[in-house]
Amino acid sequence: MKSQVCKVKKFIKMNPSQLLVLVFVVSISVGTCVLKLPFSTHEEIKWVDALFISTSAMTVTGLATVDPATTFTTFGQFIIAVLIQVGGLGIMSFAVLIYMMVGKKIGLKERLVMQHALNQTSVGGIIKLVKYLFVFSITIEMIAMIFLSIRWVPQFGWTKGLFFSFFHSISAFNNAGFALWSDNLMQYVGDPLVNIVISILFIIGGIGFTVLVDVWKKRKFKKLSLHTKLMIIGTLIINIVAMLFIFCLEYSNPETLGHFALKDKLWASYFQAVSPRTAGFNTIDIGSMDETTLFFIIILMFIGAGSGSTGGGIKLTTALIIALATISFLRGKNDIVILKRTINTSFLLKALAISMISIVFVILGILLLNLTERDASFIDIMFEVVSAFGTVGLSAGLTVTLSSVGKQLIIFIMILGKLGPLTLMFSLATPSKEKIRYPEEDILTG
Repeated sequence: MKSQVCKVKKFIKMNPSQLLVLVFVVSISVGTCVLKLPFSTHEEIKWVDALFISTSAMTVTGLATVDPATTFTTFGQFIIAVLIQVGGLGIMSFAVLIYMMVGKKIGLKERLVMQHALNQTSVGGIIKLVKYLFVFSITIEMIAMIFLSIRWVPQFGWTKGLFFSFFHSISAFNNAGFALWSDNLMQYVGDPLVNIVISILFIIGGIGFTVLVDVWKKRKFKKLSLHTKLMIIGTLIINIVAMLFIFCLEYSNPETLGHFALKDKLWASYFQAVSPRTAGFNTIDIGSMDETTLFFIIILMFIGAGSGSTGGGIKLTTALIIALATISFLRGKNDIVILKRTINTSFLLKALAISMISIVFVILGILLLNLTERDASFIDIMFEVVSAFGTVGLSAGLTVTLSSVGKQLIIFIMILGKLGPLTLMFSLATPSKEKIRYPEEDILTG
């Protein structure tokens, strides 16, 4: 009895990062068991594949070692959609919703866990943010489902058409990248409705919930917070640059854009430009792209989406802060100033920590996967690791050929990418503040 009490006390004393990791791992385990059930699949799959799909869905990545379109029954696909929704909006968000529904008081500990889960700077207004998050998400997904059904109900009939619309609206908004066709969305490469609806969903989902709430409340650009302004401007610039880059590099490639008419080339370039930072959907064969294009997409996947969004990566604002700090240093300025606002140095330190830890984990992942997947090319291995870390879900064709050890490695990288390097590090370490301040001294750099 005493030992059980001690275990409960230890659980209660867990810091928010540790609790978040624990709940996430338990959720993935439950999803794995359900996907392994006989009526979830058309034929039996290995435990490691069930674990891989469950992890990929919960981390809203989209990588798959088996084909979701042909391997899973409608029930199995529905479970994948549920895992995507829970993983995208956050398991702790659902916990808070249940707390509110049963009338329980949400204490400081729950708010701190929510703060970590949604990557917020304070606990103030966190419950209101969760309410906005649910209402907005469900509304957007329902509207998207209606638009997608215009295309798929006539093509597949009411039952299958509505289910496909339901599944892909959830998958797209939560930036999962799962599709119910073996070639993802390649058959809709020039379809304006599918391209527009799917891309709008994952762009909105990837820009960050705090940005959406800020835009909804303030409406005018001048009144928006600096974070919101940076996300909007940064997203527009990086998407336009990426589209032009992919269009030029793949224009004559006969295996990607080369055989398309100009209209379809533009649609394909647009879709492949906006997808890598967040979603993982594709309308052309990623494995047939030029290596230069693949490396460019790797950079986009590493940068990732916005803070507090359904996407992964180091986050766009993290990359922007480091870039702005570099520009300020080169111009001989001590402060980081953007849009008439000075960015606190502590945010730069956090951005550097996130980037450095992420680079270390990605390099380790590449090294280990290089040992387990001897027959794969280096660019495919790098692409796979960064895609898993950025919870993107794009693959150059390596996922389905992964060894058992390789699958387990990618599973860990997906969890790391979803929870974030700092969350994982904080869950393992005990933070402490220095009580003594030492004298400063210069060192030579550069």
